[in-house]
Order: sequence, then structure tokens, then C-alpha cells
Amino acid sequence: MFKKTSLILLFSIVFFSVQAQQTIPFRLTKHNNIIVKTLVNKKDSLDLMFQIAMEDAAISPEKQRKADHILFDKDEISENNTVQIGKLTLNNVRFTDNQMAGHEADGKIGTVLFGGKAFKIDYDHNQFIVYDKAPDVKDYQPIVTLYDHEGFYIVADNVIDGDRQQEAYFVLQSGYSGGLLYSNDFAAEKELDKKLKITGEKTLKNSSGKSITTKQGILPFLKVGNSVLKDVSVGFFIGDLKKQTVNYFGADLLRRFNWVFDADRKTAYIKPSKYFSEPYYIIK
Repeated sequence: MFKKTSLILLFSIVFFSVQAQQTIPFRLTKHNNIIVKTLVNKKDSLDLMFQIAMEDAAISPEKQRKADHILFDKDEISENNTVQIGKLTLNNVRFTDNQMAGHEADGKIGTVLFGGKAFKIDYDHNQFIVYDKAPDVKDYQPIVTLYDHEGFYIVADNVIDGDRQQEAYFVLQSGYSGGLLYSNDFAAEKELDKKLKITGEKTLKNSSGKSITTKQGILPFLKVGNSVLKDVSVGFFIGDLKKQTVNYFGADLLRRFNWVFDADRKTAYIKPSKYFSEPYYIIK
């Protein structure tokens, strides 16, 4: 009798542990974008890119699949949609129309996936894990995060010139395929055009003759918590049309760690992933 009761109790504990979290599979593209297969309003099968820097969802004007059952108003907003991902169903999801998404995506979806709970981005196993209770992070390093205007900001140290470290805030940006993208102010103040090794550039002009030049370079060292990345691929702008107001920590760097975010969005926990030492993505 005791053995039978123990087995029932053990089964209940295991069952509770399974129910205490949800797993959402994803596909990582060659451009470092995360793609989630969804069924929207039980009719539209869409590949949506995960965008960590937004909360809701959006449809791209360059979508490859039909989204006929997402009905938009005159302001290009659609409320109260359902999104199914495997066995997970999200209700009351808000879509906007005509927002660009990454390669291979019909649109994008943000942190609505996690319902305000703690979550993990597991690049080693191509899955999100959504937790109902505080996850085990004993093998992870905590870093402070600032959550503001739907974006997660972290601090990282940039070694630009010699051994001097330049601290900067970066917003996590899973829609940008590259490594770092610096703000106009940071690039100008730190004279990146002079101090970094430049590997490529491209200049465009608008109808008024104003130009913008995108430059790609190499940062000798980037320190995130206790982890150090070497010869990091970076980008920045020079010219008349400079609109980059924040620093981006792009998808190529995001994939180099597994991430766990607390429900209060004040702390992230990181651990190097299988991609930590992979060659850097080249912006063309």
C-alpha cells in the first residue's frame, strides 16, 4: 500500500512539474531570426518572427502566406485575435498591419507569447520555455535589465581603443540579424570611424541629395557580464541622415547565449550557448 501511494505521489509531482511550464518550438534562420509557426484565428497559417523588442504582433506587407482572417480597422489595427502554437493558445492578441519583419517571415510576434511570465530563450534546443514559477538558474549569470517602451536594455562594456572599456546600454533586438548597431551619438562621441577597423561601407542618397553611409567594422572586445566576445561585428551610420537613436544588441549576439528573463523583467540570466564561438554574421 505504501509503495502504491508513493508511486502516485511521485507521478503527481512529475505531472505538476510538466504542467508548471510551456514549451514553444522555434526555427532559427540563417539570418539569425527566430521563426514561430502559428495558426491565427483558426484559419491563417503564418510564420511569425519573434521580436523581443515588442509586445504584440504585426503582419508584414511582404508576407508569403495569406492573412485573410485578421481584420484591420482604418488605423491598421486588429484586436482580439487568437494565436495557436502547437498546444498553446493565446487570446486577445493585437495585430498591426504593414510592419516589416525579418527574412522568411509573414509578420512578427513579441513578448505576448509569454503572458507576463518568466521565460527562457533556449538556442541550444530551439525552443522557448514559459514558466509558471521561478525557474532554476543556478548555472546562469544574472545581469540587470531595464524594461522600457517594450524593449529590454542591458549594459555591456566595449573595448574600442586599447584596454579602455566604454560602458553602453543596448536594447535587445532580435529583428536585426547582425551583431552590434551603434547609435549616432555613441558612434560620433567615440569616433568609431577612426578607431575601429572598417570592413565595409555603403552610401545611399535620397531625392534631396542627402546621404547616409552605413559602415561595418570590428570591435576588439565586448564584455557582457563575465563573458568576453572577441572581434565582434558592428555597424554604425555617418552622413546627413542619421536616425539611429539607440544601440542595438542584435540577433547574432543574442544567439550566442541562452537567456532566462524574470517575470518582473528586472533581471536576465545568461549562459553561453552552442553558438558562442561561431563566425559572425556579415551584413551585406
